[in-house]
Amino acid sequence: MECKTIADRAWGTITDGRHQIYRCYAASDEAKSPQVRAARHWNFELLRRETEYEMFKRIQVSLPKKADIIRIHVSGDFFNQKYFNAWARIARLNPNRLFYAYTKSLRYWIDYNPYMVPKNLKLTASWDHSNHLLIRQHKLKFAKVVFTEEEAKILDLEIDHDDSHAYKGDKSFALLLHGTQPKGTMAAKAKNKLITTGVKHSYGRRRTQRTERIR
Repeated sequence: MECKTIADRAWGTITDGRHQIYRCYAASDEAKSPQVRAARHWNFELLRRETEYEMFKRIQVSLPKKADIIRIHVSGDFFNQKYFNAWARIARLNPNRLFYAYTKSLRYWIDYNPYMVPKNLKLTASWDHSNHLLIRQHKLKFAKVVFTEEEAKILDLEIDHDDSHAYKGDKSFALLLHGTQPKGTMAAKAKNKLITTGVKHSYGRRRTQRTERIR
């Protein structure tokens, strides 16, 4: 995968993937913060052994009380069909709230049936070379990370600077490169250029909330 990056659970040491083109923003975040790593692993360990209904109940009581727009993951993804189904059930039970997620777990989305996903659960496929055929075959909304504004123009994709494209509408979009990149790589050079030219990077999340700790 183009952004496969792992932060060691104990020490936060970064391991970059063999075919990595740019470093995962979430893994860089975890490398800096033991508290963030602990919370995310806690969530996964709690949920992965549970039934679909148990996951649904646990997530429901952990939702932010006053949030109208909720991002499902900052790190991680839908890890099995039961977990995906639990979130779909959450969205259906909370019709006045908007949920959204980026995902590479396209099979769970497709097997659920994209046309049956609740309208208030907005899903965006994270584009890379491992899944682009599925995205095209099933006409899924996607987001592609680009290194420059010019690249987005060539691809005819609008750049999302604040996650609004993810939770509004069904049009695919671009995200500018973000997060810490490995020194000496094309990604690092591109990120430095974005900074020096004053280009606003993507991934603002001021209007949304998320659950970092599941109870």
